[in-house]
Amino acid sequence: MDPQINIALAGVGNCASSLVQGIAHYQNGGANEQIGLMHWDLGGYRPKDLNVVAAWDVDARKVGRDVNEAIFAKPNCTQVFCDHVPPTGAVVRMGRKLDGVADHMADYHDERTFVVASDPEPDQAEVVRVLKDSGAHVLMNYLPVGSQEATEFYAECALEAGVAFVNCIPVFIASNDGWARRFKERGIPIIGDDIKAQLGATIVHRVLTDLFAKRGVRLDRTYQLNTGGNTDFLNMLNRSRLASKKESKTEAVQSVAERRLDDENIHVGPSDYVAWQNDNKVCFLRMEGRMFGGVPMNLEMRLSVEDSPNSAGVAIDMIRCAKLALDRGIGGPVIAPAAYFCKHPPEQMTDDEALHATEAFIRDETITTRH
Repeated sequence: MDPQINIALAGVGNCASSLVQGIAHYQNGGANEQIGLMHWDLGGYRPKDLNVVAAWDVDARKVGRDVNEAIFAKPNCTQVFCDHVPPTGAVVRMGRKLDGVADHMADYHDERTFVVASDPEPDQAEVVRVLKDSGAHVLMNYLPVGSQEATEFYAECALEAGVAFVNCIPVFIASNDGWARRFKERGIPIIGDDIKAQLGATIVHRVLTDLFAKRGVRLDRTYQLNTGGNTDFLNMLNRSRLASKKESKTEAVQSVAERRLDDENIHVGPSDYVAWQNDNKVCFLRMEGRMFGGVPMNLEMRLSVEDSPNSAGVAIDMIRCAKLALDRGIGGPVIAPAAYFCKHPPEQMTDDEALHATEAFIRDETITTRH
């Protein structure tokens, strides 16, 4: 077992910033400081064992800079919670653009838009070479929502380089039968799709929906509206990029409901871009149902979280599970961690079931990959 986990980043945005800050923040910590982590020691790996060795982005303010500097460059706007992030030695390379930058971003002239670098874009062979030469074990997909072609490009690179793929965005790779089969045939693990934050809108909505079912409350209709001011929310103003995002978030809730709601009775998805919110995400949640005797009730909730740090601890856990799968020779979707950490896994489970299955996976009591 390699004592280090070498990470490559496809996208150096707010989520990558929080991940890299978190790795530095927990370098000298102990188990009593594992806030946001499933375990301090997960299968023999601790946060300090993670090491960034390669990164790609398309923004001119990041390309050519060490990752420790690039994570604080615009358009990133997430909270700085680690004042000293040491140099990683990994310089951000020009990435493959494809559909990773939405056309409508050019219509906005604030600091949240991309400034696309003029550097030549790499081909697959170049990215594969860097992944191999850097010794990367895990490639993290942090591209913008709606980046179907760009995500598939990096997934192909992971397959060719023999690197585990962790898909943090709602483009369906792990949950796509064709892609799942290819990763399994090559003996390469993949965990995805669409990361579920530590305490975000989706996990709260799921838990409350499950609570309604367990307490015998008939859920009739519900909505989840989200606003934010980071580049991701600006990107999602183009509704054509939201099909998989809405499916991912909606199915995460539907899968734990006592009965599936008709489409007109459930709305889950981004609502609007509010620039001054920066990386703060505000969720407005409403659930209407009937209790004993058909007596109506409703629940309303407002949740405010810093969006990117909310996912960083989960990302560290996903990375470590992906490395465990590599160590054990597991190829294809790693079912239990995907169900626990992601909104749209290959197999949906309740959060209780997914937790128990993931703990068993970590202890190597079961080997659960998709057949």
